Amino acid sequence: MSDNNQGKPLVVLAFSGGLDTSFCVPYLIEKGYAVHTVFVNTGGMDEAEQDAIRERALALGAVGHDAVDAGSALWSSFVIPFVQGGARYQNRYPLLCSDRYVIVEAMVAKAHQLGAAAVAHGCTAMGNDQFRFDQSVRCLTDLPILAPIRDIQAITKTPRKYEMEDLAKRGFEVDASAKRYTINENVLGVTVSGSEIDELGAPDDASRKLTRPRAEWPAEPLRVAIAFEKGVPVAIDGEPITDGKAALASLNDAFGAYGVGRGIYTGDTIVGLKGRIVYECPGIEALLLAHKALEELTVTKHQNDFKAVAATKWTELVFGGLFFEPLRADLEALISSTQRNVSGTVVVETSGGAALAVSVETSNALMDDANVYAQSASWSAQDAEGFIKIAGNASALGASVLKKGTGAGSEIAFKQAEQVTA
Repeated sequence: MSDNNQGKPLVVLAFSGGLDTSFCVPYLIEKGYAVHTVFVNTGGMDEAEQDAIRERALALGAVGHDAVDAGSALWSSFVIPFVQGGARYQNRYPLLCSDRYVIVEAMVAKAHQLGAAAVAHGCTAMGNDQFRFDQSVRCLTDLPILAPIRDIQAITKTPRKYEMEDLAKRGFEVDASAKRYTINENVLGVTVSGSEIDELGAPDDASRKLTRPRAEWPAEPLRVAIAFEKGVPVAIDGEPITDGKAALASLNDAFGAYGVGRGIYTGDTIVGLKGRIVYECPGIEALLLAHKALEELTVTKHQNDFKAVAATKWTELVFGGLFFEPLRADLEALISSTQRNVSGTVVVETSGGAALAVSVETSNALMDDANVYAQSASWSAQDAEGFIKIAGNASALGASVLKKGTGAGSEIAFKQAEQVTA
């Protein structure tokens, strides 16, 4: 630390090099802090990109900078349980925000290592990430939390413009795409908001990061074989997965070239607003499709039904900033236990736009040659007829009583029921 930083309290800032975190560095310095930046690589950034982020942090005035590779942590702590659970937030959003938790863990670890007086982030007062960062920090440390972007929202209604003008005065340019969109990218995928997306318009092709438009799709279909053991992806096209981040990046490249995994989603946020985004997640889409196809064959109906309840709750916790809530680990234990027979290989195919799980190979299918749906079975026609009478008896009695009319308005209710089912 240079002499002019001696005696200043040290703050560790989660730093991406984007608009918000770039603004935070000189802001915190002017507030009397020495700033140490930490870039947590959850997006497969190459060495040159990481060097550029480091150079920007130091040029902005940081007294130190570290880069942390969190790809393996993200794969084990999020990708595996998410794929096993298979529940998207509100049945739509594939939780691409979930790298925030490994970022917080790395930031807090560095703060403890350096003996920092506080930690800081670049989240706004209007979004979800402020809750995810603050709540996660609270679960991991008692260090104070600084949030410069929230601070300036008390003095301006246009914080992004304020930040860009401030950085420009200091001689720092802002990437053109950052002026138009808010972009969050990691190895899970990309989310994009702002401009015509916020205005409920059709997203421009400039919002594409991982998926290609139809005019650029390859002519030949793509087929990829994904193997699982107990619900965990273990191989792609016969090659063992030794680096989960690299495997996911390769799936992003392969399926993204065919436009797979792009969607537009408007959902309910933690802070009570409707948020509209474009998201892209080619690799996650392929993993979810393959896992679901295998699970449908190897898990019982009752397991599937109840697992869906647990997975939905798990997803709500993770989306909602409660990653370190103890219930999450409890739910993961339950979900993992349902995966004991989910082993086999699934081929995922696409000709562009969408993908399908076209074939499944497993020794654990809950099927046998003696019983084939709608064709043959080991029971007799009389057995089937008796089963139908017994299984449907209570419902038949209920419908009969309603039709006869045992109380005022019952005939009307039955007629209404008939109209609904007509």
